Amino acid sequence: MNAPSGEHDVIVVGSGAGGGMAAWRLAAAGVKVLMLEAGRDYDPYSETPMFNWSREAPLLGGGTPEKDFGYYLASIGGWTLPGEPYVSAEGNEFMWWRSRMLGGRTNHWARNSFRMGPHDFKPYTRDGLGVDWPVSYDEMAPYFDRVEKLIGVYGANDGLENHPDSGPGVLHEPPKPRINELAIKAAANDLGIPCVASRRAVLTKNMGERQACFNATNCGRGCNIGAAFQSTTSLIPWARATGNLEILTNAMVYEVETDRSGKATGVHYIDKISGEHRFIAARVVVLAASACESARILLNSKNAQHPDGVANSSGQVGRNLMDTVGAGIGAQVPALENRPRYNEDGTMGLHLYIPFWDYQRQAAGALDFPRGYHIEIGGQFGEPGIGMGGASGRVDGYGPQVKEDVRRYYGSFIHFSQRGEMIPNEHCYAELDPDQRDAFGIPILRFHYRHTDHEINQTAHFQQNILAIIDRLGGTPTYGTQDDPKDMMAKGGQIIHEVGTARMGDDPATSVLNGSGQSWDVPNLWIMDGAMFASKAHKNPTLTIMALADRSCDHLIEKMRAREI
Repeated sequence: MNAPSGEHDVIVVGSGAGGGMAAWRLAAAGVKVLMLEAGRDYDPYSETPMFNWSREAPLLGGGTPEKDFGYYLASIGGWTLPGEPYVSAEGNEFMWWRSRMLGGRTNHWARNSFRMGPHDFKPYTRDGLGVDWPVSYDEMAPYFDRVEKLIGVYGANDGLENHPDSGPGVLHEPPKPRINELAIKAAANDLGIPCVASRRAVLTKNMGERQACFNATNCGRGCNIGAAFQSTTSLIPWARATGNLEILTNAMVYEVETDRSGKATGVHYIDKISGEHRFIAARVVVLAASACESARILLNSKNAQHPDGVANSSGQVGRNLMDTVGAGIGAQVPALENRPRYNEDGTMGLHLYIPFWDYQRQAAGALDFPRGYHIEIGGQFGEPGIGMGGASGRVDGYGPQVKEDVRRYYGSFIHFSQRGEMIPNEHCYAELDPDQRDAFGIPILRFHYRHTDHEINQTAHFQQNILAIIDRLGGTPTYGTQDDPKDMMAKGGQIIHEVGTARMGDDPATSVLNGSGQSWDVPNLWIMDGAMFASKAHKNPTLTIMALADRSCDHLIEKMRAREI
């Protein structure tokens, strides 16, 4: 029986960044927590093939219906899930990636952990677009420090505008740059563009039972030594160790029940193994199921007190959907050919990156787009894939010369990924489809999504500057040279940073949550995932989700102790 064994004070729906943080903070405070996860159980210590070669897996480690990103990657879920469809409205396209495993996306994310800055929390004040957050950077800074120390983030304090420094002793020492990163840095610096140490949630020194990265395996497969942060090797085990956390997996929550006074009494869920519908009562409900899933739960929770869905008196649930603006450019650089072979794995992800540098010209109106982006850079020696890092597309013939050409090109390819801010617009939202239901009988989401000139012009700026860096390196672009920036932009949801569907704010008429993540309409309902974002800064959202959840738990614990909830 997939049912709880005892009574609980708080139900936490979801087990990723926000759900993991909520469970640990609450359990450590003595609160009895029940975590409900729609996916299956996952043990990172027994299920992580850290040292397997891709050639040992079916299809050389390629994707499967259960694992879109690759056979060995810790990413159970995908763009399409059997029995769990979603649709896009006519003329729109949105890709919804869903995790179905304990720990969610924290098991396979890139671990990029860039802090939001002062401009990011007050964007409307800066340029008159979107809305301001109900919290400031100064209020959030202590929580960023606390989370960075908790999960372990490497990086450096560079004193750059809107890229805040961390507190003394918070950051781990960053790994040394790779050769290709140093080449990119030199070319970028020549053009007045900064290229600095990245920030990633990967340990470069031991932290308790978590060991420092030994620079040898792919972080996307999960990390059974705990070097690369994931909730299944830290937050969830820590919460379990208190004796105050119980977890139910394969439990698909579809409704928050409320009483006549409008307060939440618990949640309804489906046991995905037996198909049985169950109800669990609790004093508080915390939704951390991911931005779109949490919105779907709220929209499905209709009753006499909440005819448009729970917590939706503002009509903003499902609205303000945003994702990171993404595009990519690659190049081949002759100066990087025929390098001596050596281990260049490092921490697998970024050692250096390019933060946004044009804030002053932007504020002066010299740019035709209002928000920033950063650039994630890559290219290195690593395990060759079928395409040998692009080398196979540049050779012809057969025999020894082909082998020599492949060896010459290998390691000479670089790539650049734009990760930019999107401004919320009225054309981007999720709603319930009036007709279709999933295999469990739950109404599915229908997405609407469009970029505006703000995002398109931003992508053009990225392309112009990256092509200048490639030219400075003497390289040749291999992709990303489309004449129209719209043709190189990622689809909505494709970057998997979707946020904003139940935003926080200062006014109950225009927001779903207050500045603590608490529902304006339902005081014992809290949201602690990306749904609460008021804007989508170009910084990857996971660090901010955890910092906001940490802060929300401070407020929730205080109210529970005061018997206000």
